[in-house]
Amino acid sequence: MSGLVSIIVPVYQAQDYIEKTISMVMQQTYGNWELVLVDDRSGDGSVQVIEEALAGYRHQRLTDVSEDVERMEEYVCEQDKRILLICKKKNEGAARARNTGLMASKGRYIAFLDADDIWFADKLSRELSFLEEKQAGFVFCAYEFGDEEGRPTGRIVHVPPQLTYKKALSRTVIFTTTVLLDRTKIPEELIRMPVVPSEDTATWWQILRAGHVGYGLDEVLAVYRRPAKSLSSNKLTAVKRIWNLYRKQEGLSVAASAFYFVFWAYRATIRRI
Repeated sequence: MSGLVSIIVPVYQAQDYIEKTISMVMQQTYGNWELVLVDDRSGDGSVQVIEEALAGYRHQRLTDVSEDVERMEEYVCEQDKRILLICKKKNEGAARARNTGLMASKGRYIAFLDADDIWFADKLSRELSFLEEKQAGFVFCAYEFGDEEGRPTGRIVHVPPQLTYKKALSRTVIFTTTVLLDRTKIPEELIRMPVVPSEDTATWWQILRAGHVGYGLDEVLAVYRRPAKSLSSNKLTAVKRIWNLYRKQEGLSVAASAFYFVFWAYRATIRRI
């Protein structure tokens, strides 16, 4: 498989991680990729760190002037378009940042990567082979929790071989940084993320709800960095978000929402123990 992979990275307050993220992509064993970095009006030095990191590479920098990427004002343009930096004029959140990157991307395949997470060097090559093997349009892989420095902790989240819409409602096992999508099989309107809390989960559900099946590659190819901070408020936020997804995004009844919520809570607890 030799198609172009568009790697979309939303960047916000990521100056401590983004240089390593760029280097990590460049070290992928699969070389046919483009890297689309979307700075969501970071208030730190993220853009400066990116431009310093890319000083030895030819790249393109755009200033976002609208949701329509075709009307972006070109700021700096050099010959090699493999790395694209888009600087948004205002902060609009991760969903809109990823959607901006999606509109600007050219690849057949779409991979999402968060700026503070980690890919193994063979992540793209293994998932592309798996996607071809399954003749699928949507794949994801297992991952491991990491500490604040990105060091693996040994806590691995395994993934099921297949995931349908109904099965997905009771488990949020798909980690954004592990996803790979084939645009020739998954329409772009399904890949565009809704602007809601937990937009990534909402996206996987809308893809699966349309009849597509997600295929899980149970190999650890990514590390989910979790900063050392209180998790109690995060847990409460997660509970509120998943309930709102059931009720507002999916339009499920209270009874159906409660049914799926019980299984979600159980699996979420087991995953973090």
